[in-house]
Amino acid sequence: MLSAIALTPSAPVLVPELAGGAAAEVAEFRAAALTAAAELPERWIAVGVGTTGQVIGPDTRGTFAGYGVDVPVALSPDAGPAMSALPLCALFTGWLRGQANPAARAEVRVYDADLDADSAVARGRALRAEIDAAADAVGVLVVADGAHTLTPAAPGGFDPDAAPVQAALDDALASGDAAALIRLPAGIVGRVAYQVLAGLVEPGPWAAKELVRGAPYGVGYFVGVWVPAGWGAASGESTE
Repeated sequence: MLSAIALTPSAPVLVPELAGGAAAEVAEFRAAALTAAAELPERWIAVGVGTTGQVIGPDTRGTFAGYGVDVPVALSPDAGPAMSALPLCALFTGWLRGQANPAARAEVRVYDADLDADSAVARGRALRAEIDAAADAVGVLVVADGAHTLTPAAPGGFDPDAAPVQAALDDALASGDAAALIRLPAGIVGRVAYQVLAGLVEPGPWAAKELVRGAPYGVGYFVGVWVPAGWGAASGESTE
């Protein structure tokens, strides 16, 4: 059963060893990501975006060495010793798991960044059916960034039209508006991951909670938690 969904950016700068002088500037986002991840049970499925679709199992280790510092990560406490070349969403999942819940086991679903909206939503529906068939509680970690063109120094350059798009994305994530995620434009880096999320929870979550939003370094970051419909009742909480 799907128990909770944590939303975090895919941001190496949240890893203290990689942040350098930016550590204090992103401390609020790091703390919020740890808080969101702590809402998940011990079985995680992470949803991210990459250059090609793949499934990365919990027996995997990797390192942030490609980002400048050899920070090792693992997707479970009993991962084997061999290191694998991992996409950023998997590296960040491994780091967050190790910080928030070292006993957790994470599987990473990497979706092709070129998927169209209908295909991404269909992937989300299929993932929900798979999770609903599981006997144990499963938490989903959505590792995705927003626009990367929000300031002149942003990695994607500056696009003055990006700010309202980012604001609409943040508002949709804060309110649990799954339908709005389906309409996201290509300028959102994590578009496909968010559209998989829309299929996962359609027509929407029971509850949504924003922890923090912002755009350090011109990239849109949002951290929050969604509670899927039905989980409140299953866990003894009121869904009214």
